[in-house]
This record gives sequence, structure tokens and C-alpha cells, in this order.
Amino acid sequence: MNEPKKFTEAGTDIEEVMRQNANSGLSYNEIMAIIAHTEGKGTSQYSDTDPEKVKRQIHGDINQ
Repeated sequence: MNEPKKFTEAGTDIEEVMRQNANSGLSYNEIMAIIAHTEGKGTSQYSDTDPEKVKRQIHGDINQ
């Protein structure tokens, strides 16, 4: 027997959100666990961030 769909007050299908979340990739906590276990080494495969650009932004030289 099928259970009726569960919706939030705003009308969001809870089961659909859970299904999409399960297929969305690594969670924040999973990423943090990888970083903790590897001390950040070898994690570049999970990011498309340009570390040099970030360093320039942090140090105020964003035009380079």
C-alpha cells in the first residue's frame, strides 16, 4: 500500500527533496570529514577554486 505524499506547509514534497539530496554529491559534513582525515592534502579534486585568486583577494590585490 502506498503512503500518501508528505508536504511541508509551503507545499514542498519532502520525499522528492530527500531523493534529490541523496543524489546531490557530498554533504558539508562529508567534505569536512575528508579534510580532517587528509589534512587537506589531495582534496583539490573536489574544488574548482583558484587558490591563487583567493590569496590575492584575501591580501587585497584583486586586480591581478
